[in-house]
Amino acid sequence: MIEVKELTKMHGGRAAVDRLSLTAVPGTVTAVLGPAGAGKTSALRLMLGLDSPTAGTVAVGGVPLRGRPRSPHQVGALPEAAALPGRRTARAFLRALARAHGIGSGRVAEVLAETGLAQEPRRRVATYSPAMRQRLRIAAALLGDPPVLLLDEPLAGLDAEGVRWARRLLHTLAPQGRTVAITGEHAAEAADTADRIVVLGRGRVVAAQSADEFAARGAAAWVVVGTACGAELAAVLAAEGATVVRAGLSGPGRLAVAGMTAERVGALATEHGIVVLELDTRRPSLEEVLHELAAGARGYGRPGEDGHGPGRELA
Repeated sequence: MIEVKELTKMHGGRAAVDRLSLTAVPGTVTAVLGPAGAGKTSALRLMLGLDSPTAGTVAVGGVPLRGRPRSPHQVGALPEAAALPGRRTARAFLRALARAHGIGSGRVAEVLAETGLAQEPRRRVATYSPAMRQRLRIAAALLGDPPVLLLDEPLAGLDAEGVRWARRLLHTLAPQGRTVAITGEHAAEAADTADRIVVLGRGRVVAAQSADEFAARGAAAWVVVGTACGAELAAVLAAEGATVVRAGLSGPGRLAVAGMTAERVGALATEHGIVVLELDTRRPSLEEVLHELAAGARGYGRPGEDGHGPGRELA
């Protein structure tokens, strides 16, 4: 189990990680999501012992972090892309890592086979495609056969087949009793990969739920209505139980309405003599859902102002 409590990391007077608390349990794949700058990589580096926290604690398997990097026998992590040796083969690179950490050479053969890199033993890493390089980084993370995997954007750089392979791999590792945590910026990709989703905004957790619950957010529809009488229509709709979640959506007189069908909105407008210029039902993409959640953490722009998401409920 990974237990993070009130974790904080200050950089130049700004909190890259701000009182972050989360738990990742064995047998599941947990995805930590957020836009650029949300604190995902900073949090992961703290969990791996690569950086020291300003405050808070991290425990992996019940063992508190002691300010030094985790052993690959304890926690598997992706090496930096720049650390891959272009002039060496994947086998030579992994054998060097294995020797440094007392891992048998037989394990090198296993992870090469597991990641699909065993077929070209003499090929230098410099000739690898981005997808093959990412597979090699994943092989390095698996080398110590660790019970915990903390992988920073493991799907990045993979082609479509590589993404499918990585998903199968993660869902093979987790049922073995391992704790698997990954980071990412793409919500739909993560929802198809993880069992649990944690969304960060400004270094803090703004949502933590199952992948199914997160995906259901993208199924919630809202109605966009345009009229010259926006305030009047908003009052009518609120009186009938609808929620106007954003007024002035990309222009005056446009409303985003939840809790009511477009047909009902149109009927109420007609009943009250309000001319409707636009009436449309929309569903947010999971990327928009992610942006909306992160935007609630003091930044990233005002929700819904781009006209895609409904934004926050109006008081």
